[in-house]
Amino acid sequence: MAKGLFNLFSAVGGLRAARSAAVLTMLCLGAAGPVHAIPRLDLSGYPAPAAGLQRWVIQPSGLLPQSSDPLISSHPIDWRVQLIVGKEVELGCNNTWLSGPALTMKRLPQAVGKALFVLNGPLVVMSTRKLCASDEPHKRSFLTLGKQPYLVPYNASWPIVVDLPEGVKLRWRVWKAETKQLLGVMLE
Repeated sequence: MAKGLFNLFSAVGGLRAARSAAVLTMLCLGAAGPVHAIPRLDLSGYPAPAAGLQRWVIQPSGLLPQSSDPLISSHPIDWRVQLIVGKEVELGCNNTWLSGPALTMKRLPQAVGKALFVLNGPLVVMSTRKLCASDEPHKRSFLTLGKQPYLVPYNASWPIVVDLPEGVKLRWRVWKAETKQLLGVMLE
């Protein structure tokens, strides 16, 4: 490779070709991978999950794809992670929902700035009890706990650690704020 570049420099003639090759090399190296470091999963300082609970971990990436919409903020300080706790169940014609305790956050004094999210107690599948037709198909669906989203700040430096009862699953998604700020109306 070096011999080929030397021949290129001598054939084209000097410094201009050397600069072009150096720029081309830097562009190729930059395209080879991300420049930013993604933090490693560090669970030091977190206690072991209590009996009957399973640990779920989310490690937000520091490199999310940029939105093509200029109204969506590209700054992680404006982002939130929604924790979606639920269960996969078989559904028929009845209205079905989950009932159970709320997700709680515990600050960890031994892990400064980190928090542990815990759901203590079982989730119960509640349902209406109307008679369904025998030929009506059943489907599997993910039922979520609660009506309001549980949002936590987006921070790629720390994992989000959640302890849930067995059989309960955790899903998540990122919420991004708009860049446009609107003025509130003052009532007199």
